[in-house]
Formats: sequence, structure tokens, C-alpha cells
Amino acid sequence: MTNIIAFRPPKSSATLTDKVGALATCFARARRSESDVFWLKENAELLNVMETSGLRPDLSALEPLQPVYQSILDRISFFPQYYRFFLSIGLDLEDLGIAGTAGERMAEWTCTQGLAEGELSDLQRLEAARLVARRGFDAFAHDPGLADRVRRFVSRSQLFALPNKKAAYELTHAVFYLSEYGRKDPELAEGTHQSLHFAGILALLDQNTDLLAEICIAMRFAGMDVPEYWETSVLRVLDGYEIIAGEQATVNDDYHCYLMVNWLEAVRGGEAFDADFAPQRMGFYLDDTRPSALRGLSQTLLHADGQTRGSWKSMQAEVEKTLELPALSVINAAEGSSPYFEEFFERFARTARV
Repeated sequence: MTNIIAFRPPKSSATLTDKVGALATCFARARRSESDVFWLKENAELLNVMETSGLRPDLSALEPLQPVYQSILDRISFFPQYYRFFLSIGLDLEDLGIAGTAGERMAEWTCTQGLAEGELSDLQRLEAARLVARRGFDAFAHDPGLADRVRRFVSRSQLFALPNKKAAYELTHAVFYLSEYGRKDPELAEGTHQSLHFAGILALLDQNTDLLAEICIAMRFAGMDVPEYWETSVLRVLDGYEIIAGEQATVNDDYHCYLMVNWLEAVRGGEAFDADFAPQRMGFYLDDTRPSALRGLSQTLLHADGQTRGSWKSMQAEVEKTLELPALSVINAAEGSSPYFEEFFERFARTARV
């Protein structure tokens, strides 16, 4: 039997423990098989949201993940290629209240096995370093410049003024790791503040709520002022969510955006996960038909005279003549919500020639 749960009725009367327990049951037991690497990803993300936003349900809410914790040393030993997932899950479960020393043992084993040395990306090295450091280990004592290399990357704001979702998500995660998820000063250069604004403008133009939520969270963790319109725009999508519980629920859904929007709500001090969840298979579906302005704006620039497209003021009339009202409304919102819009547009216009 399938039940359809409407998302935003009056506020849920369920306790945080009840809600988290239902979510944990869904992700740990009902959506995917534990042999699926995406099972690791989904459960690591759910726990990370809880641990970093200060959500602290009673220990009973984590009962669906107790068997995972009890076997996690065997799991990481057999699947060391997924060590970051196992570390994240184990450490978060302990920090959320499960008693044990598996996190420390995994962190030490990760260092002695040199698992982090197998990473080609500085960002993945930084994530590994941050994970083992939670139990007092240093995976890169021989490489003290790791964090500074990542800081230099994220401070190159011109990289984030062009559509590149991979780079934008790497930007947000770099800030997460450097700031210890808002627990310390990430020591970011001024250019990184501009990078976050540029990436946020692009996410807003593309109406990418998932990415914009992460950018808002990263800005908060970095101690920056977040444009109010961005956060309002992100949180508004909760009204468009439908949660389906039962056999008809599929994993081809919008669960990640759902987690990110609720993470932002929690970081803001609001009531996250305000729904009556079913402790079974659930799918999270977003009915969001807001138009993207990014493609139309790019097309207008592509066909414009290269001599005149270098600034927003020189292109504004052409853009307004070319694009339809819904796209123009998005562009106007982006222009009005960030003090860096003109600097963004100068780089987005791509006037440099080979």
C-alpha cells in the first residue's frame, strides 16, 4: 500500500526524535541496499546535516544505524576505497551519541594505511584530513601547505563566474572543511567572498536551489552576510515538496535538495524537517517550475557584439529586449540581491580573446 503525505500541512506535532528516527529508518533500511555506494552517500549526508547543524535527537532515533556502526570496522576494512564515507558515518554517529571507539580506530587505520595519499584532489585530501583530525590524527603532517592551496583555489573568483557546477560545489565544500562546518575561522581571502557571491548569482540565475542552499550555508559558516533574498528563495521551495511513502516511492527524486534546504533552515535556527515522516521507503519530490535565466542570458551574450558586451550597463537594454519577462525577473533579482553583480557580469561576459 502507498501513502501520499502532503508536505506542508500545519506544523508537525512529532518530536525531533520521531522525525529523525523515521528519516533514519527510511535512509538506512528502505531506500537502497547497503551494498549500493549511494546508500553510503545518502546516509553520510543525513548524519552530516544533523551533526553540523546541532540537531540532537534522543539516541533511539539512531537505532536503525546501530547495526551499521557495529560492523563498520569490517566494512571499511573490506571497502577501503570508500573510507571517507565510513569515517564520516562512524564519527557522526559517535558525536550524535552512540558509544564506541570505532571512529578513533578508523582514523588511526586510515593514517597507517596511507589511504588519504591515494587522493588526487586537494579537496578530497582536505576532507580526509578534517575527518581524521576529529580524533586527533594528522594525515598530512608532511604537507602543511594543503589548506593554503585550497584557499588559493577558492579565492580565484573568476573561476566561479562561469557555469561550472562541479567547481561551485567544490567551492562550498572547501569552505565547509576549512571552517570545520562553522566551528572556526576558515581564514578566507576577500576573493573567496567574491567567489561565493559569483557562484550564488549563477545558481540563482539557473534556479538551482540545491546549489544555492549550499552556498548560503557556506557563507554562514564563513561568517559572511548572506543575501536575504537568496535564503528566502531557497526556503520557499519547501512549499513545493511532496513526500510519497510506500512502494511507489523511487530513489530518482530530489532528496539531496530536500536535505540541503532543511540544513539551511537548521543552520538559521529554524525548525528543520517539519513534516510527519513515515518510517519506511520515502521519495522526496520537488514541484519547481521556476524558469532559468542562465541559458537565455548566455545566448544573448554569445550573439552580441564582442566590443559592447563587457559590462552589464552596456548589455542591459539588449538583454531586456531579448528575454521574456520571467527570465528578466530572475536577472533583476540577481542584480538586486548581490553587491557583486556588475563584477560578476564583467567576467561572465567573456570578452577576452585568444
